[in-house]
Amino acid sequence: MRRLRTLLILTAALPVAACTAMNGEDGMARSPASTAQAAVMVGGAAMYPTRNIVENAVNSADHITLVAAVKAAGLVDTLMGAGPFTVFAPTNAAFDRLPAGTVAMLVKPENQPTLQKILTYHVVSGRLTAGDLMQRIRTGGGSARLTTVQGGTLVARMQGGNVVLVDQKGGVSTVTQADVMQSNGVIHVTNRVSMPA
Repeated sequence: MRRLRTLLILTAALPVAACTAMNGEDGMARSPASTAQAAVMVGGAAMYPTRNIVENAVNSADHITLVAAVKAAGLVDTLMGAGPFTVFAPTNAAFDRLPAGTVAMLVKPENQPTLQKILTYHVVSGRLTAGDLMQRIRTGGGSARLTTVQGGTLVARMQGGNVVLVDQKGGVSTVTQADVMQSNGVIHVTNRVSMPA
């Protein structure tokens, strides 16, 4: 896994500039959507709202595995498209929590359909900020059903001041960094890989 990540860093790295992250009133880290030049730090790199999801994600040291998976799944062009998309982006540590050998198996060409299914399960059409998610949760009486691009559902809830996602297998992931604005949507960093049915 580490060798795969090192190779991907060498092939996918782009120049970045440092910037300071800001926190919203709910304590969740986010970038201000109102300023076109504002950026937030993710994985040690500045995420610029003038760049698309892929252009930003390749710079995050915390998302090397996700970027490798997106490439293996053939989803780069899709996530560079107009969107907008809401992406729940698992960190490297989230992928490391999967059973040993899972990632190496999924990135094999013969497993591309399964990998596409898992990755598109982390994407919702439209730009849903943390505020939008929390409003949907309140309106839904404590939970909000999100239809993913894959066709399955994620259930969003509040837990300890954070938005959490319950997948179709009962797994729970927490949004650890919200509202990382992109030119074609928004990324919310999560600590687990969500799995479709």
